[in-house]
Amino acid sequence: MLNQADQALIAAATAKAEAATSAEIACVVTEEASIYREVPLAIGAGAALLLPPLAVALGLELDALAAPFMGWSAAHGPAIAGPVLTVYAIVQVAVFAAATAIAAIPAVRRPLTPRGLKEGRVRQAASQHFAGERLHLPQGHFLVLIYASLKDRQMEIIADGPIHEKVGQAVWDDAVAQALAAIKTSGTAAGLARAVEVCGAALAAHFPDDGGRNVFPNKALEL
Repeated sequence: MLNQADQALIAAATAKAEAATSAEIACVVTEEASIYREVPLAIGAGAALLLPPLAVALGLELDALAAPFMGWSAAHGPAIAGPVLTVYAIVQVAVFAAATAIAAIPAVRRPLTPRGLKEGRVRQAASQHFAGERLHLPQGHFLVLIYASLKDRQMEIIADGPIHEKVGQAVWDDAVAQALAAIKTSGTAAGLARAVEVCGAALAAHFPDDGGRNVFPNKALEL
C-alpha cells in the first residue's frame, strides 16, 4: 500500500507534529475495513425475490420449464402446480447463487455497499484499533489515531477524551476533509501527512511538548 517514500513522508510529518505536543499521533492504513459479507447476500436475496416474478411477468413460461418434471397426469391444472412450484424454487435458488457470487466480487461489491455501512465499519475498526493502541501508552499520555481505509475511501480520527474536549470535533472533521482532498490529488501518503499536520497544530495549542519520549513509531501501520 505504501512505499518507502510514502512512509518517509508520513514519518517526517508525524515527527514534526509530535515535536510540538505531548500527545501521540498514530496513523493506520488498511485496504478495506471489512469484507461486508452481508452485502452480496442481501443483493442475492433481493434478486431471487424480484427477478423471477419479473421474468414471469415479461413472458417466461414456467409450464415449459416444468415439462420435463411432468407426467401424463400433469395435463390437469392441480397436478401442474407441484412441478411448476418446484421449477420456480429452482430458478430462485439459481438466481440467488448467481447474484450472490457476482456481488461478492470486490469490484462489484464496493460500489454497491451503502456509504453509511462503510462509515460504520471504518469507525468500528478504528475504535477497536484505538483501544488496542491505548493499552501500550504510559499513564498520562494521550493518543490521536488517524485511521484510513483506502477501498472504503473513508478516514476516521479518534482521540482520547481530554484531547477531544479541548480540540473539538470541528478540527477532526477539517483534518479529514483536507486529508481526503490531498489523497485525491497527491496520494495516500500526502493525505495522511496533511491530517497529521492539521491535528498536530491543534494539539500543540492545547497540549504542548513536555519533553516526554515518543511511544509509537512515526511511520504508518499497514494492516
